[in-house]
Amino acid sequence: MSASVSHLVARLRALDVRVWSADGRLHYDAPPGVVTATLKAELAGRKEEILAFLREGRRRSAAVPLLERRPRAEAPALSFAQQRLWLLDQLGAGSAYNVSGAFRLVGHLDTLALERSLAEIVRRHESLRTTFEAVAGRPVQRIAAEAGLRLSLVDLQSSGPEGREAEARRLASEEARRPFDLTRGPLVRTTLIVLTEREHALLLTIHHIVADGWSLGIFARELAALYTSFAAGRGSELPEPPFQYVDFATWQREWLQGETLNRQVAYWRAQLEGATTLRMPTDRPRPAVSSFRGAVCFRLLPAGLLEAVGLLGQAESATPFMILLAAFQALLQRYTGQDDIMVGSPIANRNHAALEGVIGFFVNMLVLRTDCSGSPTFRQLVSRVRGVALDAYEHQDLPFEKLVEELGVKRDVAHSPLVQVTFALQHAPTEALELPGLSLRPQEVEVASTHFDLEMHLGESPAGLSAALVYDTQLFAPTTAERLLRYYERLLEAAVLHPETPIAALPLLETEERGEMLALGEGGRESYPREATVTELFEGQVERTPDELAVVFGEERLTYRELNARANRLAHRLRGLGVGREVRVGICVERSAELVVGLLGILKAGGAYVPLDPSYPKERLALMIEDAQVGVLLTEEGKRE
Repeated sequence: MSASVSHLVARLRALDVRVWSADGRLHYDAPPGVVTATLKAELAGRKEEILAFLREGRRRSAAVPLLERRPRAEAPALSFAQQRLWLLDQLGAGSAYNVSGAFRLVGHLDTLALERSLAEIVRRHESLRTTFEAVAGRPVQRIAAEAGLRLSLVDLQSSGPEGREAEARRLASEEARRPFDLTRGPLVRTTLIVLTEREHALLLTIHHIVADGWSLGIFARELAALYTSFAAGRGSELPEPPFQYVDFATWQREWLQGETLNRQVAYWRAQLEGATTLRMPTDRPRPAVSSFRGAVCFRLLPAGLLEAVGLLGQAESATPFMILLAAFQALLQRYTGQDDIMVGSPIANRNHAALEGVIGFFVNMLVLRTDCSGSPTFRQLVSRVRGVALDAYEHQDLPFEKLVEELGVKRDVAHSPLVQVTFALQHAPTEALELPGLSLRPQEVEVASTHFDLEMHLGESPAGLSAALVYDTQLFAPTTAERLLRYYERLLEAAVLHPETPIAALPLLETEERGEMLALGEGGRESYPREATVTELFEGQVERTPDELAVVFGEERLTYRELNARANRLAHRLRGLGVGREVRVGICVERSAELVVGLLGILKAGGAYVPLDPSYPKERLALMIEDAQVGVLLTEEGKRE
C-alpha cells in the first residue's frame, strides 16, 4: 500500500476523523467543521485506496493477540513503561514521577459519600491497588484485594481568607513532592482541605507507575458519578471495567516481539540514525545528577492567533498540532543554532476503545525529528513537520522505553534519553462537573517536578491559546522561560500570517525590545577605565562574580573562576616557552570553550594572538604562520601536522 494513503489515514486520525468500512462502503465520523469540501473531495476520490488500506489493517489485526481479561498470575510482569519507571525509582527518582491533581468543591459536601466514592474507585481499578517488588532481580506486580485508602483531613477554617488559600497552595505543593514507596500501597493519596463550611479542596496524588494524565480525567468523572449515586442513597451505577491495566501489560509483552517488534524498531532506528542531542543554552551548568525540580511559566496567546493557525492548517492539510509544533521547532532552531531538532510528544496510547476508561500508565512518547536545514520557509517547514508526524503516528506502538532499550541509548541521571524538550497540545480543557448541591472544578497544582529540560504545553480555550512552559529550575531562570514564551508568540504570529517567510527571518523581538537589544552594543565612552587592560578587566569580573557562568558551549560550562584558573595555567606554560611582550602566538582551534581559554591565556602571558582557521588548507596555514612570524602555536590534539 502506498505511503500516501497511510499518511492520509494518519492525518484523518490526527484530525479526530474516524473512518471505517461497512457493506463495502466507506463511512466516516468527524467533529463539526473538520471535514472541509477539499477533504471530502479527497475522501471520495481515494475511496477505493482507503478501503483497501482498511482491509489490510484488518488482516494485520487478525495476527495481533486479543486484548482480553486474563487469569491473574501470582506475579505479573510490568509493562515496558512501568519497568523503566521502576528502574528510575531504584536510581532515586523519588517524587519526580508523581501525578498530581486538585479539585475545588463548592457547595454542601457529603464527606461520607466522598469517602465511599474514593474507596469504590480504588476497588474498581486494580492499578490503584498495585505495588511493586523485585523477585530474583526482576520487578513484578502485586495486586492487593484491598488498598486501605485513607482520606486525610486538614481544617483551615480558623485562618483568614488569604491565609487559607496560601496554606492550601503550600499543602498541595508539599503533597505533590512527597515520595511513594513502591513496595507499599496504596500508591495513591487523597487529602481533603476544609476552607469554609461550603468550600473544600481535594488533593489527589498518584505515582505515575500506576496512572497518567488521562487517568486523572477518568478519576474525576467516576468520582462525580459515584458521589451522585452515594449521596442519593443508591449504590454504584457504573459498569465494571472490561479490562484492567495488568491485562494490557500482559497483552503488550505478548504482541511486541518477533516480526512486529523488528518492524517497529527498524523504522525508528532509521529515523533516528545520526541524530544529535538538542543543546539548549542554559542559565546554569547542568548538574551531574538531576533533582527533577520544575516550575512553570504561563502565557495566554490571542484568540485570533488560534483561528489563524486553523486557517493555515486547512491550506496545508495540516492539523493545528503540526502548525504549532513547526513554530516551536523553528524557535528551538533559532535558539540553539542547530538544524537537527528532536522534540518528544506524548500521546495517550489507548488504541483500544475499551481502554479509554481504565486507570493506568498508558501514555507513550513519540520522538519527532525535523530537518530545519536549508533556510526553509515556514510553509516548507510545516510540510516537513507534517510528514514526520504522520510517519510517527504510523509507528506509535513501540513504547518509548523499549525504543531506548533497543537503540542502546546510555542512561544518564543528568538528563532524559533521546529528547530533552517535549511539546503537547491539549484540545479541550477539563470542565467543571455539577453534582447534587455541589460543583467540582479542576484546579492547577504548582508544578513540583519535570523529567525534561523544557516542556511546552498548549491548550485550546474560548479565551485563546494557553501556553504553559515547564522548565528545569536547575538549568533555567524564570526570566528565560518568560522570554521563550514571548518569542514563541511573536514567531508564531508572524509565521501564520506570512508563511512564505524563511524561518531564519521570522521576528522574535517586539520593536521596543529590539531597540533595547541594539542599544546594548552602543555602550558609553567612559564605560570602563581607559587605562585598564583586557586581562585586568576580566580578573575584576572574576572577583565580583566567581561562580557565575562565563562560557557556554554545548554541554560544557565554565564559571569565571574556572575559566580564570585554566587561562592562568596556560599562561604559565606559555611563559615557560618564552612567550611575553611582542611574541606572537598562533591559535588554531575549532570554536569551543578551549578557544576562549587559549585567547585569554595568551593575553595573560603578555603575548599577542594570531587566529588561524583550522578549516584552511595546510599550505595556507603554513604561509600565514611564516608571514606573521609566529613563535608558538596552540592547536588541538590531532592537528599538529
